[in-house]
Amino acid sequence: MNYSNVSFVIPAKNEGASISAVVTKISENYPSAEVIVVNDGSDDDTATLAERAGARVISHPYAKGNGASVKTGARAASNEIIVFMDGDGQHDPADAERLLATLASGYDMVVGARKRGSQASVGRATANGLYNNLASFMTGHKVADLTSGYRAVRANKFKEFLYLLPNGFSYPTTSTMAFFRAGYSVAYEPIVAAKREGESHLKPWKDGLRFLIIIFKIGTLYSPLKLFVPISMLFFLAGSLWYGYTFSALGRFTNMSTLLFSGGIFVFLMGLISEQITALMYKDSA
Repeated sequence: MNYSNVSFVIPAKNEGASISAVVTKISENYPSAEVIVVNDGSDDDTATLAERAGARVISHPYAKGNGASVKTGARAASNEIIVFMDGDGQHDPADAERLLATLASGYDMVVGARKRGSQASVGRATANGLYNNLASFMTGHKVADLTSGYRAVRANKFKEFLYLLPNGFSYPTTSTMAFFRAGYSVAYEPIVAAKREGESHLKPWKDGLRFLIIIFKIGTLYSPLKLFVPISMLFFLAGSLWYGYTFSALGRFTNMSTLLFSGGIFVFLMGLISEQITALMYKDSA
């Protein structure tokens, strides 16, 4: 199969322990493909090793983040299809063949969904399971792996959403929800993610908060009312139950009931406003 219309984009920061092997394996499996390594301000020999292995290297003058590297690579890619993968050795380049085959069958994005046991820790696996279930509820489609960075996309469609992508680590979440919102077709192919080479750039406490924010981004990037309406209803339910109790026990309507009912109204109105803002975000891709 000819892969001359495929560009591999690999964001890399201090991946000297693995980047050479990753690039070499891509070149062996897909000799006609373009290979771009975006060196995100590494202070080791990542750039030199990637270039020696045959990759085209683009270096950031300082660390901008994984998402920023993805955007740089996407802008630089010259082919119709882009495969994004990590440079730490977790992703097997051989799996890209299955992703590309599925993409060719009529999809716009194919995500490498990590099989059970591929997650770095029980905590991260639990968090990813929560994200997948929430995203499935929001979109009405089965989301097998919302946060996987291994994916094949049609370049012209992916580039429509570059302005939405954050500079940090949550570009997979944002791009997946954006594709669903725009009505593009998304598929999943099972993969096994190996143990990474070198030290992870994720920080448990800081990234725990970041992943919590992802939950809200899932809602605001797809259909905010699906997230805000249930929360609003919980406020109204709590207000009604409290009013029922205070009326029967004290014979009056309390300030707490007023606060809960008001909170429900405010949350619902925030959902309406967010829905309109989300619609404006995707007006060019409608």
